[in-house]
Amino acid sequence: MPAAIILVALAISIPLSAQTITTFDAPGAGTGPRQGTYALSINPSGTIIGFVRGANEVRHGFIRSQDGSFTIFDAPGAGTAAGQGTRAYSANPSGTITGFFTDSVNTAHGYVRSNQGVITVFDAPGAGTGPGQGTFPLNSPQLINPNGAITGYYVDSALVRHGFLRDENGVITTFDAPGGGTGVNQGTQSFAISPGGEITGFYFDGTNAVHGFLRDKRGVITTFDLPGGGTGPFEGTYGGGFTPNGTILGVLIDADFVNHGFLLDKHGAVTIFDAPDAGTGFNQGTLPWDINTNGATTGWYVDNANVNHGFVRDRHGAIVEFDVPGAGTGPFQGPNVYSIAPNGAVTGFYLDANNVVHGFVREADRGALDLAKFRGQ
Repeated sequence: MPAAIILVALAISIPLSAQTITTFDAPGAGTGPRQGTYALSINPSGTIIGFVRGANEVRHGFIRSQDGSFTIFDAPGAGTAAGQGTRAYSANPSGTITGFFTDSVNTAHGYVRSNQGVITVFDAPGAGTGPGQGTFPLNSPQLINPNGAITGYYVDSALVRHGFLRDENGVITTFDAPGGGTGVNQGTQSFAISPGGEITGFYFDGTNAVHGFLRDKRGVITTFDLPGGGTGPFEGTYGGGFTPNGTILGVLIDADFVNHGFLLDKHGAVTIFDAPDAGTGFNQGTLPWDINTNGATTGWYVDNANVNHGFVRDRHGAIVEFDVPGAGTGPFQGPNVYSIAPNGAVTGFYLDANNVVHGFVREADRGALDLAKFRGQ
C-alpha cells in the first residue's frame, strides 16, 4: 500500500423513509435460545441462503427463493449430533453456494453446491482431521466469486490457521500472510474474494494482534495496518470485502476495543466511518459486513446499551439506521446484518426477546434509491 494514507471520517445520518422488512423462519428451525434461522447471503435475484439450527442443535443449509419458498439441504457426510451439520455462508449470482459442514467427529469440510443441487466436498491440503480442525469457508457473503472460485481458511493439526484458494476447476492453493503467528488460533484467515480473484482477510500475529492483507491474483501478498487500530490481542485491522474496483471493506478495532468501519481504496486512501448512534464502549461500535457492486455497505452497530441495530451506508457516506420488527431490545439482541444485493436489499438475522433467531430481508429503501438517482448513481 502507498505510504501516504488519507483519513476521512464521515457519518451522515439521513431520515428513515418507507421500507419493507419481511421476517421469516425456515422449516425445522428451533425455538430455543440461539436456535432458529440464520440468513447470511442474498444474491442479485433476491435468493437468500443460510442455515437453520434445529431443536436438536443440528445445522442444515437452506435456500429461500424470492417467492418465499424454502429448500433445505445437507452436505454428504454431515454429522447429525448437536453442534454438527451443514452451514451455508455465500452464494454467487448463478446460485452456486459454499460453506462447510462438521462431520461425526466434529471435523470441518468445505463444500460447493451447484445451482442444480450437486454438492462437491473438498478439503484443503494440510487441514487437520481432529475436532475443531479442517476446512472453513466461513462467515462472509463474499467467499465465492462469479467464476466459482472460493476462499476461506483451514485449521491444521496444531490448530494454526492458513488461507486457501479453490479455483473454478477445483484446484486448491494454500498460503500464509507474512507475519502470521504459528500458535494456537493464530495465522491467516481469508474472508473475501473479488470477481478478479484478489483475496482479502486478516491474520493474527504471535501476540494475537490483527493485521489486514491483500493477496493479488498472482499470489503476491501485501499486509496493511490502518491508523487508529489497536495493537493488543484481537485489536487491529480486519480485511473483509471488496467492490469491483478493488476497494476493501473491513473493521478496525481500536485500543479501547471499539469497532469502526473502514474502506481502503486501491490508491491507499482510507475512509473510517461509524453509524451515528454506535456505542463507544468496549466491544461496541460499527461492524460493516458486506459491500455491493455500487459501493453501498451494510452491517450492524452495537449501541451504548449493547443492543444491535442495522445500517446501510451509500457510497457517498449517507447512513440509514434501522431495526427489525420483533427484534429484542436487551443486550446482545437485535439484528445482525450480513449481506447486501446490488439493488440495496439486505438480509441477516435477529435475536428476539427470548434470544431465538429469525431471518429477515429488508427491501431497498425507496428514499435511498431516489437519492442515488438524483446524484446520478
